[in-house]
Amino acid sequence: MRPNTLALALALAFVSLPMSALAQEAAEAAPQDAAAQNQAPEADAAAEEGSNVEWSLALTSDYVFRGVTQTDYDPALQAGLTYTFGDSGIYVGGWTSNIDFADSTGPNLEFDTYIGWSHDLNDKWNIDLSAVHYSYFGESDGYGSVDYTEVIGKAAWNEMLTLTVAYAPDYSNLDYSSVYVNLGGSWEIGHDFSLNAGIGHSDFSDDNGSYNDWNIGVSHAWGPATFALNYYDTNIDFDSDAEHHHASDEFVLSVTLGN
Repeated sequence: MRPNTLALALALAFVSLPMSALAQEAAEAAPQDAAAQNQAPEADAAAEEGSNVEWSLALTSDYVFRGVTQTDYDPALQAGLTYTFGDSGIYVGGWTSNIDFADSTGPNLEFDTYIGWSHDLNDKWNIDLSAVHYSYFGESDGYGSVDYTEVIGKAAWNEMLTLTVAYAPDYSNLDYSSVYVNLGGSWEIGHDFSLNAGIGHSDFSDDNGSYNDWNIGVSHAWGPATFALNYYDTNIDFDSDAEHHHASDEFVLSVTLGN
């Protein structure tokens, strides 16, 4: 997952394109991050007790990754599968979503693969180290590859707060690096409802800019499905006369099935 197909400055170019109003993000989903979103597939590695396989299938009104729409404000269908090797904490998996970078020659499918290791330090703390490769398909000849790899480290406290640091040495195959830092949390509030919130910062090397993103939302588990409503925004500003003059600034509704 990625803020856009070009550098952050070029990412702002889709301001002039008409866009209609979902994650996941996700996701960083996110990769890019996530999330929620929606979240791009920065995946939770802990396998459900008694099973080494985790799967998910989601329908979301927009795929938002690190605060930026990946589907031009349109819906996305997403699926993921993670396999954990026994009690070793080592896991592998894949995640996919339709995408739209507001470019008729660009890709229309994202497929992420990842490998990682998750370990409980004690009853309160967990660490998770992973590598994610973001692959994009469906672009026209001459568009060029925007695939890239990111290494991600997470430290989670009490299953409520998570600090994430991600580094891509060659962001979107553009010959410069990116660093993403996020602090997020999820809290059960009773009756199968949960509240979540997070704030992140993306920084690109070689004077290619930076931006902040944030989100807040609520989710409700109902049988095998989880319904979520999240609000996403960033401090990226576009032309105020454009139809969408923010990278997100929107509510995203999603429903997810999985174990």
